[in-house]
Order: sequence, then C-alpha cells, then structure tokens
Amino acid sequence: MVVDLTQNSYEAKTQEIARDLLGATREKRSFFAQMQDKMRLDDKLLAWAMSNPGLRVQLFRFIDCLPALRSKAEIARHLQEYLTAEDVELPDALKKLISFSGSDSVPGTVAATTVATAVETLAQKYIAGATVKQAIETLKRLRKEKMGFTLDLLGEAVITEAEAKAYLQNYLDLTEQLTEAAQSWSKVAEIDEADGETLPRVQVSVKLTAFYSQFDPVDERGSEERVADRIRTLLRHAQNVGAAVHFDMEQYEYKDLTLSILKRLLLEDEFRDRADLGVTLQAYLRDSYADLKDLIAWAKQRGTPVTVRLVKGAYWDQETIKAQQKHWPQVVYNDKAATDANYERMTQLLLENHEYLYAAIGSHNVRSQALAIAIAESLQIPRRRFECQVLYGMGDKLAKAIAQRGHRVRVYCPYGELLPGMAYLIRRLLENTANSSFLRQNLENRPVEELIAPPQGDENASVPLHGEAFPDAAPDTDFAEAQARQNAWDALKQVRQNLGNTYLPIVNGEPVNTIDRVDSVNPSNPEEVIGTIGLLSLEQGDRAIAAAKAALPAWRRTPASERAAILRKAGDLMERRRFHLCAWMMLEVGKPLRECDAEVTEAIDFCRYYAEQMEAIDRGYNFDVAGETDRYHYQPRGITVVISPWNFPLAIPTGMTVASLVAGNCTLLKPAEVSSVIAAQIAEILVEAGIPPAVFQYVPCKGSTVGAHLVKHPDVNTIAFTGSQEVGCRIYADAAILQPGQKHLKRVIAEMGGKNGVIIDESADLDQAVAGVVQSAFGYSGQKCSACSRAIVLDAVYDTFVARLCEATRSLNVGPAEDPSTQVGPTIDATARDRIGEYIAKGKAEAQVLVEVPAPETGYFVGPIVFGEVKPEAAIAQEEIFGPVLAVIRARDFDEALAIANGTNYALTGGLYSRTPSHIERAKAEFEVGNLYINRGITGAIVSRQPFGGFKLSGVGSKAGGPDYVLQFLEPRTITENVQRQGFAPIEGVD
Repeated sequence: MVVDLTQNSYEAKTQEIARDLLGATREKRSFFAQMQDKMRLDDKLLAWAMSNPGLRVQLFRFIDCLPALRSKAEIARHLQEYLTAEDVELPDALKKLISFSGSDSVPGTVAATTVATAVETLAQKYIAGATVKQAIETLKRLRKEKMGFTLDLLGEAVITEAEAKAYLQNYLDLTEQLTEAAQSWSKVAEIDEADGETLPRVQVSVKLTAFYSQFDPVDERGSEERVADRIRTLLRHAQNVGAAVHFDMEQYEYKDLTLSILKRLLLEDEFRDRADLGVTLQAYLRDSYADLKDLIAWAKQRGTPVTVRLVKGAYWDQETIKAQQKHWPQVVYNDKAATDANYERMTQLLLENHEYLYAAIGSHNVRSQALAIAIAESLQIPRRRFECQVLYGMGDKLAKAIAQRGHRVRVYCPYGELLPGMAYLIRRLLENTANSSFLRQNLENRPVEELIAPPQGDENASVPLHGEAFPDAAPDTDFAEAQARQNAWDALKQVRQNLGNTYLPIVNGEPVNTIDRVDSVNPSNPEEVIGTIGLLSLEQGDRAIAAAKAALPAWRRTPASERAAILRKAGDLMERRRFHLCAWMMLEVGKPLRECDAEVTEAIDFCRYYAEQMEAIDRGYNFDVAGETDRYHYQPRGITVVISPWNFPLAIPTGMTVASLVAGNCTLLKPAEVSSVIAAQIAEILVEAGIPPAVFQYVPCKGSTVGAHLVKHPDVNTIAFTGSQEVGCRIYADAAILQPGQKHLKRVIAEMGGKNGVIIDESADLDQAVAGVVQSAFGYSGQKCSACSRAIVLDAVYDTFVARLCEATRSLNVGPAEDPSTQVGPTIDATARDRIGEYIAKGKAEAQVLVEVPAPETGYFVGPIVFGEVKPEAAIAQEEIFGPVLAVIRARDFDEALAIANGTNYALTGGLYSRTPSHIERAKAEFEVGNLYINRGITGAIVSRQPFGGFKLSGVGSKAGGPDYVLQFLEPRTITENVQRQGFAPIEGVD
C-alpha cells in the first residue's frame, strides 16, 4: 500500500512554512557544502564516511572501539587495522596519516593523537558535556537562545542491580543540581511560561529498563514491581524540587511493557494530576499509530494530559536485523518514506487531540516540523500544548528558525562520559551519514521541491533476507507480545492438570508393562511427581531390536520424500504444541521459559532441516562416461540406538532420532531417566505424524544395564549419544567389540561435553562481554555442554571486568523454573547438586571466591558462583562441572589467553569479545573449538546457521544441524554399469 498525503488539508500551509524554514537552515552552509581544506578533521571524517560505504563501516567501528583503548600505541594500531581493510577506499589525507610503521613510533603517536582529538571534538558536537557542570553551561547557552532542554544521562546499558540503583540515584542528584542551578537563571518567557502557566525550567529524560537490570517482558509483573517502585521515588523527588520527567522509548521488545507500566502508574492517585510528565512514541513502528490512539483513550480516562514526544526512532538497523535473525515480522517500516508518512499521520492525530495529550514533535526533517506548525497554527493550539524538539548538535538552525516563529523549542541534550556515550554517538553518526537522512539530503543541496514533498511511502516494503541457508526455520516466540506470554502461562496451568501419569515403553507400536518403574520429579520441587516411567527389561529390549529388524526392509524402501513428509508433519505438531512442550520442560527438567521456547524451535528445525537434507542426499550423484554409468548414492545403515541427555530433553533426542529415521533407519530412543516424560511427548508426536510401528520405539531403561545391552547388541548398527565423556568413551569402547554373529562395524556418533572458554581482550565492549558471559555461564544453571565455564581475561581489563561480572551475577534471580522472574533454576537432581558442591569445595581450596549467590533450600538448587585468579591447571579450570560455576583466569596478553583457551582436553565451544581485527582473525584460525562465537554469547546454536559439535574429547567431529549430519546415519555406495552392447552404447545427442 502506497500512502498518499498530498490531499492533506494542511498541505498548502505546510509547504509555505517548510520553504521558510528550509531557507533559514540553508543560510551560511555548513562544512558539507564546502568539504575542502578549511574543514576540520572531525568534519572531514564525516564527509569521507558519506562518500565511501566501506570506510563508513570501518571508521564507525573504530570510533566505537576508541574509548576502550588505553594508550596512543593501541589507538594507532587499531586505526591502522581498521582502515586498511580490503573494502576501504581511503582518501589521500587518511592514507598519509596511517602510513606509519610501528604503532609506538612518532608518526603512529601523531596519528593516534590527531584522530582521537578529532573524535572527541566530534562527540562534543552531539553531547552536551561530560559532567553536570559542563552540561549546565550548555543549558545556559541554549536558554540564551530561547530554547528549553531535556537532559539525558548517557549509559543506558544497565546490567547489574548496583548500576540500576546508581542510575536512580544519579537522576535524583541530577534533578536537585539542575533545579538549584535554575534558581539563578533569568526567566525566558518563551520557554518558561505558556498560557499563564509557569513551566518547569528543568526536564530530564529517563529509560525504564535502566531502573531494573533484569527488565524482561516475560516477567511482566516482577519487572513492573521493581521499576514502578523506583519511578515513584524519582517522581516524588522531581515534584519536590520542581523538575519535569519524560520517559524515553527504547527497543521494540520493551515498548508494550513500558507503556503498560506507565499507564498504570500515572493513573495512581498520587500522580494522576501531574501534567509535567511525558512518554515517547516511535513512528517507525508499524503499530505506533494504534499505540497513539490507545494513549488518547487512556488520557481521556486520566483527565490530565501528559506530553507525547513523537520521534521517528533510533534503532532501525537493530530492529530490522533482529527480526531477520529471529524470522519475525518486521516491526519497523522498511521504507523510510513510509515512516515519514506515518509520522505525519501521527502528528495530525496527536495535535487534533491536544486537549488530551500535549505534543512534542521531535524531528530534524523540515517538512515534518512544518506540518506540525501548520496544524498548530491552523487550530490555534494553546502554546502549553505544543512544542518542537531537536537533538543537541543536529538541528541547530532549524531550532532557531522555529523559535523565531514563536513556538517553544526544546533540545534533547545527552550528557556523560564518552565511553557510555559511544552507542549514542554512533547512532547519531549513522543518522547523519545515511543516504535517507534529511540532514544529509539537505546538505547535498537537493531541490527544495523534493525535500518538502509529501512522503510517498510503501507500508508493505520489506527487507530481503541475506544469506539465510534455511528459510523454513521456525521463529522463536516474541515474548514482547502479551498474548504469547498468556499462552505460555495458560499451557503451564493445563500441563499441571496432567501430572502424575504413567508412561510405558513403546515396543512394536504398543505400550508394554514393566516391572521396574521410576518417578520423574520437578527439580524445583522434588515433592511434585511429573510422571511415572516404566523401565524396559533386557528381554523387552531384545524384542524391540527384533521388531526393528523385521520393520527395517519396508522402511528403507519407503521413498525419502515420504519419510521427509513425516518429519515435516512432526515439526508442525511441535509448533502447534509449542507452549505445552515448554511447560513439560519447565516442570520436568527445571528450564526457564525462554530457554524452553528456543529448544522447541530447535526441535522443529531439526525435523524440517533434516527432511530437506535427506531429499537432497537422495538424489545422489551421477558420474557417467561414454559406455558406462557411475552412480554414487546412500543407503540406511540399519538399526540405530539413540541415547539422549536430559539437559536438552526435547531438541537433542528429536534431532538424533529424526536424522536416523529420515535416513531410513529403524530407531530406538533411550532417553535419560529424569527427562523421560518429555521423551514420551516426542514419541507421541512421531507416532501421530505417521512413523510406522517398530520403525520408531520409545525405550526408557536403565543405562548401565539395558542401555549397555542395546549398545552391544549385534543387530545394532549405529549409536547416537550425547552426554558425559566418561559414558561416551565407554560406549565407544563397547561398540568397537565385534559380537558373535555381528557382520558390521558399528558407528558411534558422540558429543561428549566441553570446558568452554571465553576470551575478553583489552578492546572488548564490556557491556556486551559481561552480559554474554553471565548468560553463557549461568543460563540453565550452567547445565549445557556449550556453557561458558572459563572467562579468560586480559590483565588490562581484568579488574574492571570482574567487578561488573560479580555485580551482574549477584543481580540474577535464582528460583523455580516456572517463576517468570527466574534466570537461574535448579540443577537436575540431588546427585548433580552434590557433585557440583564437591567442585565448589575444590574451587574454594584452589582459588578466590568472588561472589556466591544464595539459593533456595527447597529443590536441587545451586547458586551461581564465580572464582577469581584461577590457575589454568586448576581442577575447576580443566574438568567439566556442569553447573553454575565460573572460573575467571587472568592472562598477560592475547597469546597467553589463546594458549589457556586451548589448554584442555575439550574442543566444543569458545568465545571472544574483542574489537581488535587482528585478534579476531587469529581466534578464527587458532582457537581450537567446533563452534567459535565472536562478540556474542556461546550458547544457543541454531540449526543450519550454526551446526553444533566439537572435536578432541568433545566428540567425533559430527555437527548436529549441519549439512553432513544425516550422512552419519547412511552408508555410501557406488554402482558402475557397462552399458555397451555388442560395440554400441546409448550416447546422448547422437543418433
């Protein structure tokens, strides 16, 4: 749908005002119109960035990294590494600047000093000051120009409760300091009063997520309780000192919860009459118009207006990329003109409801502001109810021109240190240099008619996927949606109504009674029985093998397309039962909701991906020559025994089982005892999807007896195992023994865990690194083979990293998995809990305890614990613990860090947080792991995109979810036929 605003009733006046404003902004053109010798270097950097996309990316990456660099030599080295990338075309001046030899040379020092100074100057264009004192001087200057302000404290990445509390305290202090300073300011009628009402001279802007480090839509109630209590403190204080408070909007994930919290809070009697408060809406969101309509209805109910700051949005790239990665619908308009059109619709709706909501029009687009002014002047909107806003350093001339028309102008002023402000600075640079930016187009001297024309936007425009290998991947649930959260908790209630049932083995298509049975319990509350599991006997195990052997000939003859269709149906059934499967996992293995949801996605993807892979494999290969045909194809191996773990009770058994089945093998699934109820759900789905009797059999049993017997059985061809190194090696040894009557060598597909390290170097983004390590180490209580159990930190940042790591760990909520606020749930059982306790005791003897989080006494809980100054050879740095235990190891330099990372018997996953290009390249080449993750967490591999598996003693090198995984369950064959008969042969194209 193309939006046409040319018939807007305010259009003629909008055009007239836009021409006037545009004329004012084009007087005394800025550096972009005259990009020659008289430009300063900071100006030239932006000009160069606009002219070369490759340079733009690398330059902004360097600027992002710059505040973390601690010496001129480091700055020079990084400058050279970034700007000598292959896709960068350098202007001569930059080539000369970075042509030094040796980062600690005099030319290197000169280059570092020159560029660092230029970036600092650049930052000062957009940041009102590094301190409150500097900011106050900026604010006084703005007031002299008859402009108001709102002050925003940079550094919204709050990842610890200590930081959240400090954020609140900083704003309490800030409002007090500003209002005290404001007492000496002379009154400026244009901004300090309106319609006979005195307006607050001081306004601050805050972000809700910064008030609580664990802010999460999944924990809607808990997040609201923590955030609302702190907001009340701020609002009371602001009222006492006479400051206004405005609430910014952040990523889409938090939008609905932010609005929900504010709506409820501002309806409370204590705050209902406050008109000095505001909230932000982002017009680039597809549902923002509906949000504005809801706010209008809410404001009518409230009775006292609040201000709506209308902006276009600052996270377009991030939102677009996230939606692509998650296979979610695009929440933002993908056509810039569609955003502009939506902005104009929202402007009109907002201003035409000025008696209910006050409008703050935030834009640097002359047309956008002109339309707002045209409406305000046409409707004679009272001055209190309308103002225009610009960002500090980005709309100075436009702001002055609007103020000269008699409208109130407010400047959004961020202040703070450069390091926390870097994310803000990069967003401003991206905005200034983007092709679609109005500021850039204006500075490029585009025709006036083009700049002020009504936006013709395509609301349905989309961004094409780039490099997606598996387009049929299932999306994770977007828990930003209230209905999705409700569906998940409703399913939990329904599953709870079905606890305590008995789940029997399925042999030859029928459930079989067993003598031995075991209860599967909730590790969060062991008194709660999830289900009773019948355990297969030796004799029943032999019957299952015999049934599989009898069913094998028909199944292997079944066309691959039919087998693939069954897998796809199984995936669809899992999708429909997503939240029920999540509920079973929360209850049986103590996994929090988000992680359960991701696991359901992985299981679905295994079904769909392996179906696709088998259909491709089934085509085989033809290598024909004259007079001869050569066919290379695959056949099933035979009977597979799948021995699956409890920590991924749905995804891993599903993946191993369906890969075997789609390859034409009859398959027996032996799940871990403690997750056998979930495995029973898998069995139910596969049967419903159409797997024939005996082709698939569900065989829960004792691993040390019946399980070992199945591994040794002479009719078993393949064992697929995921679990500990000890058990895996025993299976490998047993499978290698040729049994009487056995006529084949067994294949073992084994994944056996890891001792995974994450390197944090001196250039790392510590916001990312701390959050990534905490999630990777303590997600699902560290009970993942991919979990981070070693943080290897370079000496230069060790103390800073450790301090934030400890606070972030203390901030984690430990509790029952089904509690929405829980990040760290229970361990799987008493044996695991006690074994982890033994390792913690070893750690206390070997290293320094940095933080130990208390855990509930009921259930199998172990609180997260972090050890510091751990020696690389210590037991807790070498042995897989499988619990929430993190060893932090100090390294002198990157060479030593790599040696430590590679210094274990495992090679499963590893990670690197770095913004040093040479370190990233070395890690790619030298870090010995099957899955290497750079500048992100090291858990959560995605089917097709990140095939998962390791080598050394982590496994046999197979990669689950990869293009060669199904081949593990197949045997290759070559068939050669001589097609000559009596000297002639069919030759294509010859009569």
